[in-house]
Amino acid sequence: MNIKNIDDIKGTIEKLLALAESPNENEAKAALLKARELMAKYKLHPQEVSQKQDARVIRRTVGISCTKMTNTWAVWLSGIIAAHYCCQAYRNRNLGAKKVEIGFVGLEDDFEICERIFKYAFDCVDAQCKKIRADHKEGWPPAIIRQMVNSYGYGFCKGLEAAYEAQDCEHQEWGLVLSTPQAVVDAMSDIGKPSSYGRVNTGEDYRKFNTQGYEDGMKFDPSTKLKRKRAF
Repeated sequence: MNIKNIDDIKGTIEKLLALAESPNENEAKAALLKARELMAKYKLHPQEVSQKQDARVIRRTVGISCTKMTNTWAVWLSGIIAAHYCCQAYRNRNLGAKKVEIGFVGLEDDFEICERIFKYAFDCVDAQCKKIRADHKEGWPPAIIRQMVNSYGYGFCKGLEAAYEAQDCEHQEWGLVLSTPQAVVDAMSDIGKPSSYGRVNTGEDYRKFNTQGYEDGMKFDPSTKLKRKRAF
């Protein structure tokens, strides 16, 4: 195939990848699958066809924080969402501070989508945690209530991760298209491997909160609130 034809194919794939960000889920999935089919056929990687390959890499925190006792699930949530939106998550803590800030690294457009979806997911979990606190404020020690809400948060994360894994198994061909760009991996090179963070008791006493969170995580759908949605 000559260079002109290759350029035509790349242009077609680029248009399909743009359509893959359509708010219409069926249209987005069809475009993504067709783009993946063409890339497999012509042995092309997304970075070879995207006109945005020189896009700026963004690395910053997003205004959400947690501690080792409160909202510990937020760290796990950020990692799950980042992995499915071509980004990587990290946490930042100032010397001596108890709170850590959640941050992401990604190409500009990917970062924007990842940040918006993470904030929406965080707000969904946080709203339910506030309800659990309100429902149990009378007669329940603060430490027990904290374990209840954290159990819910971790359950949500497990449910969301399971939902993503089911989608990945159903559409294995999406893997190449939605892989994390090398520029993003390189931008994380000075950040060490994250250590474990926080703790939660999901034993029998808190199972109902963990189960409720899991069910809500499985049903999480960012398209209900976000006007712009990337297929996943």
